Amino acid sequence: MSSEPEFVFELRVCQWAERNWPPGGDRDPDTAVLVARQLGTKYRRWDSIVVEADRAALRERAAFGAEGLNSDLLGVVRHAPADWAWYRDALPDPEYPWQYVREAVHEAADRGLIERRRGDRGRIELRRHQPYPEWIERVVAIENKPDLDRSAARDLAPQLERDVALGLADEVWVATARAGGTVEPALLEDVPVEAGILTVDPTANAPAGEGAVDVAWNPRTLAPEEPGTRITERPTGSGRDASAARFEYADPAWKGDKRREVAERAYGRGWRAYADTMRPDCRHFRLRTETGDALPWCDEKACHQTAGECAGSCPEFSPEPPTWRQRDWPIDGGPGKAIKRLLDAQRRRRRPGL
Repeated sequence: MSSEPEFVFELRVCQWAERNWPPGGDRDPDTAVLVARQLGTKYRRWDSIVVEADRAALRERAAFGAEGLNSDLLGVVRHAPADWAWYRDALPDPEYPWQYVREAVHEAADRGLIERRRGDRGRIELRRHQPYPEWIERVVAIENKPDLDRSAARDLAPQLERDVALGLADEVWVATARAGGTVEPALLEDVPVEAGILTVDPTANAPAGEGAVDVAWNPRTLAPEEPGTRITERPTGSGRDASAARFEYADPAWKGDKRREVAERAYGRGWRAYADTMRPDCRHFRLRTETGDALPWCDEKACHQTAGECAGSCPEFSPEPPTWRQRDWPIDGGPGKAIKRLLDAQRRRRRPGL
């Protein structure tokens, strides 16, 4: 079993996926890969998300900025017309008050995503700069469980079954730490057969690529373009529970919108945003790269710290001296800000056109 926190294991998986996805195969040169963590929908949040994108279309997506587009902005930029039109004529009925759509139109114009003007009778009109590209090819969900024993696998199974039934992602995987080079039987017995299993060697050198991760079980490709089933309630399975499961149907259009929203958040956020919830301005914080991975490291505690541990409330927290923040390049503003700039630059390099 793994001795490192799930947070650190998750970062390892994200970094490996960014470099080596897909597992067990070669990446199409026309396909780009974006990786993010802790993203999902109102009903489900995944540990890691891999978005396979058309490289040319992804470059066109860069024209809409480095930030992700939320559902309101997507509704505007995707349906903005080529010629000037009143926004109520141009955009589909939102099924909620138009005033919120109008606010989204103003926000999109303020961000330079569309053009806006006052037309006849003071009506707000809009037109697009360019069409929003359909850049998403596949969305893959990964659950990271470094210490996956039989009990944990049994607890995880209902979540994976919901993922498979809904079919929002093209594939669902479970990543776990490699135990002595073998796969725990509990993984194959309790995890749904539709979910793939990756075994990860946390001690492997990151540039080793495929050698650090093995495929123990290949997933079944799901059908996001077809209707899915959202399980809202299920019986406990005890001898006295004879209740029926409750579910709702998810139509392909809803699934397509949610996939696009998840992919947009992955585009804007990536997996390196962990620095925003930690304290890189602590003098003990650094990125450790001895194994080829760039992971947060605490010199004071001599370990890879979690986001919960690395906070201002940490008893070992020691802010950078003000004189550090007055230095010039390459640590202009202090080492903490330099680390954030480095991580942001690495994220942007994975997004062609930015």
